[in-house]
Formats: sequence, structure tokens, C-alpha cells
Amino acid sequence: MLAKRIIPCLDVRNGMTVKGINFVNIREVGDPVELGAMYADQGADELVFLDITASHEGRKTFVELVKRIAKNVNIPFTVGGGISELKDIEALLAAGADKVSINSAAIKNPDLINSMALHFGSQFVVVAIDALEKNGQWVAYINGGRIPTEKELFSWAKEAQNRGAGEILFTSMNHDGTKNGFACEATAKLSENLSIPVIASGGAGNMEHYAEVFTSGKADAGLAASIFHFREITVPELKTFLNERNIPVRLDIISKLNTSQHGQQ
Repeated sequence: MLAKRIIPCLDVRNGMTVKGINFVNIREVGDPVELGAMYADQGADELVFLDITASHEGRKTFVELVKRIAKNVNIPFTVGGGISELKDIEALLAAGADKVSINSAAIKNPDLINSMALHFGSQFVVVAIDALEKNGQWVAYINGGRIPTEKELFSWAKEAQNRGAGEILFTSMNHDGTKNGFACEATAKLSENLSIPVIASGGAGNMEHYAEVFTSGKADAGLAASIFHFREITVPELKTFLNERNIPVRLDIISKLNTSQHGQQ
């Protein structure tokens, strides 16, 4: 079994990392470059940086910020927000991004997924889906969770895979920021229906929630923000917890951290 990935997420607005609840009540939590570097040092497997207002404001993701991140982070990182054409992706990859996430643009222009996969390879393409469950139906939203669409979560994820997406990043808007646990049932259904990795997002509140989404939720990776930003748990603590429960995670960086700390004592 492949190691499960721990992915801190940095939602960026006006150059600062922010966090909200259910996609509203946003507050600043710190500098994205500094936070990203800290998580990389702690042993995070990947990072996700999302410019959360770029699509809604009709502008491009900050390429200069991506360059700063690339200089300070030594693990793979994904960038999303405000991407609508191939030249946007070329600029982000040239600036140092390892993968590019598209959400609103993919729903508005599904052929963009095909073009990205053809030009850059599926391994660079992450299709993010923000979905809200209401009356048993998961509806995909665009523009940072502001506008509902006619796309249904599971059929849209399948279409995205067929068009060339390399990963699906599923955020449950019902669970986002609540710290009540991931949407494990929906995540498991996605994982069963798809042959590409599924990243679960929305609702992480403690280490047990991660264990649940990796077992009953069948997720390949778990993404969270506030529990890491506010130091409620650390990446090393989480990986140690999961390893003790026989959930496969990469521990090489954690071992180095422990060795370094032991040597300083």
C-alpha cells in the first residue's frame, strides 16, 4: 500500500494565509512562505497553496508569490486560483510549482483539463471540487464556494478523470473549518469510483479524523489548514500517531527530526 500523504493547505488572500469556516468568516493566520517552509521542515509530504479570491475577482494567481515559495520549500507544492488558460499554467510551472489545481475554470471549460493533460501530463493536473451536500445530493460550487453549479460531485469527478486529471481534491463545504471530521462516506465513494488519487479536505479537527479518512474514507491524502496553522497538532505528531495505528506514512523526515532533537539535548 502506498504511503498516505499529509498535506497542509495555505489559503492565500492578498498575499497572506487566511482561514475561515464553511468558506466564510475569514481571518489572517500568517505569511504563506514562512508557514510553507515550516511544514516542509516538519515532514509534510506536500503543500497546497490556493489563491482563494482570484477566480471571484477575475484576476491571475500571484506568480511572484509562487517564486518565493519555490525558493523556500523543498517538497512538492500545488498552486491553484485564477487559472483559466494554458499560459497561466506555464507561468506557474515556470515559477516553480510542481502541480496546478483548477476548480472553477474546469467546470466552466472542461476541455481545459484535456489540454492540460495533453500539454503537461496528467501528473501535473489536480482538479479541485468544492461540493455542498443538501438533501442527499452533492453539488459542486465555483468561485470559492460562492456559486452553485449543475455539476454533481461523483459524476463530475469521473468526467475529470476521463479528461486527464491526475488527482481529485475534494473539499466538503459542509465540513470545512468545523473540525468535526472529514466527509468520509463521500470520500470513500469517490475513491471506489475513481482510479486516480483522492485528496480529502474539510473538517479535520484531530488526529483520529485523519485515521478515519485514511481507513473508512479510503483517501490517498488528507489536507488540512487550521489544525496545523494554530498548532493544534503538528505533522510529526500526526505521522507518529498514524504509524502506530499501522497506517502507512513516510517517516524518513520525522526520523531525522527526532535524531536532530536528540543530538541537541
